[in-house]
This record gives sequence, structure tokens and C-alpha cells, in this order.
Amino acid sequence: VHLVESGGGLVQTGGSLRLSCQASGGTFSSYTMSWFRQTPGKERELVATMSWTGLNTDYVDSVKGRFTISRDIAKMTVFLEMNSLKPEDTAVYFCYARLYNTGPEYWGQGTQVTVSS
Repeated sequence: VHLVESGGGLVQTGGSLRLSCQASGGTFSSYTMSWFRQTPGKERELVATMSWTGLNTDYVDSVKGRFTISRDIAKMTVFLEMNSLKPEDTAVYFCYARLYNTGPEYWGQGTQVTVSS
């Protein structure tokens, strides 16, 4: 599975961005899809995840109520809608896919999100 993120950029505090992750090469509906983020010197952090069934989503506490993960199976794309952005959301955001819950894992190359104060 090949993952390509897009949609990152520079935004002011309180603004919004929508990240997209285009998948190819696999059965998209069989993959648990997640977004991670990472800042220099810190471990990669799980931000949001959607189960392969699409029935379950989960978020890190710091983004609950502000971020929404969704997917379009026909377009093989997962989205991360980010609202009310804060400077602490600044990071490189990575798309992640895992076949069901225990299968092979795949990562995108990352997209930079910068929130200015």
C-alpha cells in the first residue's frame, strides 16, 4: 500500500486545514487508518484513528472536539479535518495504514502543518 498525504501548510491560530491521504495498491476498506504527528525531538504521537470497519474512531485528548477523521472508500482517501488550530498542533502529520488490526503497516511521507500564533 502506498500512502500520499497532502493538505498541510501554514495557518493562523484558530484556523482550519483538511489533510488528505490517498492510498493505492490495497483493499482500502480492509485497513485501519490513522493520523500521527511528530515534532523534532519527540516521539510520533497517534492523533486519530478509524477502524477498518469505519464504525469506530478515536482521538488523542488534545484534539477531541477539534479534529475529525473520515474516509471515502471509493476514492481510497482518508481525511483529517482540523479546526480551531493551535500553535501546539504544529507538526509533521503522517498517514498510517494497517491491514485490519494486526497486519502489515504502512506510512506516508508526511505533510507539514504549521500554526502561527
